[in-house]
Amino acid sequence: MLRGFTPRLYQETILATAAIKNTLVVLPTGMGKTGIAVLLTAQRLKQYPQSKILILAPTKPLAEQHLNTFRKTLELPEEKFTLFTGEIPPEKRAEHWQTAQIIFSTPQGLENDIIGNKIDITKVSLLVFDEAHRATGDYSYVFLAKQYQRKSDWPRILALTASPGSDTTKIEEVCNNLGIEAVEIRTEKDPDVQPYVQPIDIEWKKIELPEEFKKIQRLLQQCIKGKIEQLKKYGIQGAVTSKKDLLQLQAQLHAKISAGEKDFEMMKAVSLLAEIIKAQHAQELLETQSVASLNKYLSGLYEQAENGKTKAVKNLTADLAFKSAYILSQKLPEHPKVAALVEFITQELQKDKMIKIILFTQYRDTAVKLSEELGKHEGALPKVFVGQAKKRETGLSQKQQTEMLDMFRDGLFNILIATSVAEEGLDIPKVDLVVFYEPIPSAIRHIQRRGRTGRQEKGKVTIFVTKGTRDEAYSWSAKRKEDQMVYVLEKMRNELTTKLAPKQPTLANFDNNVKIFADYREKSTGTVKELVELGVGVKLEMLQCADYILSARVGVELKTTQDFVDSIIDGRLLEQLKTLKKSYEKPLIIIQGTQDLYSARNVHPNAIRGMLGTIAISYGIPILCTKDEKESAGLLLSMAKREQEEDKKEFSPHADKKPTTLKEQQEYLVSCLPNVGPNLAKELLKRFGCVQAVFMASEEGLKKVPGVGDKIAKTIRQLATEPY
Repeated sequence: MLRGFTPRLYQETILATAAIKNTLVVLPTGMGKTGIAVLLTAQRLKQYPQSKILILAPTKPLAEQHLNTFRKTLELPEEKFTLFTGEIPPEKRAEHWQTAQIIFSTPQGLENDIIGNKIDITKVSLLVFDEAHRATGDYSYVFLAKQYQRKSDWPRILALTASPGSDTTKIEEVCNNLGIEAVEIRTEKDPDVQPYVQPIDIEWKKIELPEEFKKIQRLLQQCIKGKIEQLKKYGIQGAVTSKKDLLQLQAQLHAKISAGEKDFEMMKAVSLLAEIIKAQHAQELLETQSVASLNKYLSGLYEQAENGKTKAVKNLTADLAFKSAYILSQKLPEHPKVAALVEFITQELQKDKMIKIILFTQYRDTAVKLSEELGKHEGALPKVFVGQAKKRETGLSQKQQTEMLDMFRDGLFNILIATSVAEEGLDIPKVDLVVFYEPIPSAIRHIQRRGRTGRQEKGKVTIFVTKGTRDEAYSWSAKRKEDQMVYVLEKMRNELTTKLAPKQPTLANFDNNVKIFADYREKSTGTVKELVELGVGVKLEMLQCADYILSARVGVELKTTQDFVDSIIDGRLLEQLKTLKKSYEKPLIIIQGTQDLYSARNVHPNAIRGMLGTIAISYGIPILCTKDEKESAGLLLSMAKREQEEDKKEFSPHADKKPTTLKEQQEYLVSCLPNVGPNLAKELLKRFGCVQAVFMASEEGLKKVPGVGDKIAKTIRQLATEPY
């Protein structure tokens, strides 16, 4: 089954473990983790010829890269491979799932397919998680691993990473979340790996910070110090210097405010923390980025202060030291690091005209600035490679990312200027030089960046550091964490495997006979995932009202504490209540969260009390409270089970409160058409006069009704004319 691929000894050794246990593989970058996935795929398909293999990667370019690797190394017909991404409609993914045998996918779309029962993973004999260190918190990998182990007839998991982190607890969390039973760790020091490790020269370029920059640096430090002193007056003691400390403290204070501790001192402390974080960000831009980035940020703050109502921004921009820093920054020459980097790269290009360079930087604005400066020099052909989110016109779609990487591989340009999106896993042959515009404090990201070179032959890494700034602190932090990670991995090599007892998820509490309709906009919420975890048959639909339908008579509107108060302010809630009451015999409101209802927004308590009274008395709708998604899912399941045990009849996702008048019955019947709903039903009936005329209307005639496009018109005609 394999072609053009000879496995290395350590790959075969790791395969022996992965064939019999769910295994986490930790290998240095460029050491062939994907090769192990290929070997295990071949082994599982031989064992289970009719099964499917599912390969997950966090981004489309990475998933596509794996697809190309597998196509080259496995002798299977072309139609047996397919790529799933968010750009492919769910119906197409479901169709391709039936015919393909090896599926490459990003996790988010697949998660939605499983929640909506669009695909069946029972016949998947191997699930591969690339960049497995992401399997923490509520990342899609965690949910998918649990569902797979519960549903698959032949479950086997292979998790791959080059950098699991330096924290033992986090590594154990990844293992537990993915159901890992064994860990195979290799470092560059291991004798079976050493022959394949390409040396990487690391060079540090240290840049002096000019005096005019230091002057602004001192002003910003003075501003920050003053804010920290003010914090102490409001009872905030201890270290609040690092960004991590500040964010943790901010989260703690927000939690207290949510619990009802809403006094002047606490609100003032929260505002001061916001000021410190903004001033520190300005300091980071000054010390480590470009002057253009700094001035854009500072100007933005002053615009916000003038136009907005945020007290933190108004107070910060009024601070004398901060204002002085802003005025002086307008006169600064460009950061010396920019010129030093441009000079260094142009020299490298002169030495080797065929050189390929990846230049990493934290911020998009800096990436754009560096591209502009490098583009002025002969022989330099830079392109900016960033993520999808559109920020100042620099966003790239996944298709554009893939095309740009192909162009870089083919040598159509020679400098790829990238943010974090290019750090993970991308295999670009013969990257001669990786440049860090600034060090980063994360060991994982440092290793990922560095691993873009030295994959097939000797590589070189150059890191720019501004002396006397956080650049130095970050470089030491990354080095310390990396040393710690190597130490932890060595220590855990044997310990972790003995700790990981095989755990098979129980099917004991599954309620597969219970069905709940959920609005498709709820698909990414924790509540829907928890329902699926409980074995509920969740059907995602575009619901006209209610978030969840539990039976023919029960419709539930679920709101977080914050959303409940927001919907009072913007007027949505009353409209939703009217529709809910009109549509369901037994409507229900669930308010989810531990946040105090009266401190969620700056709303007078009487307004909230008045709305609660209106819901309970005027509308007669019960209100229930839950603390989190898990509790909400448990409550929904309990009520759905009770409803569906009492009433064995099938029910639809459409509001099922019986219309009383002929007019209501006509509107109800037309509203049941796909994507129509109550308002559009009225428009259709006004246009055509009766239900029969709506069903007999041509596509062109239907499209003359406001709100009816090609898709709705086509669906109505299909529904009315296709044989049963």
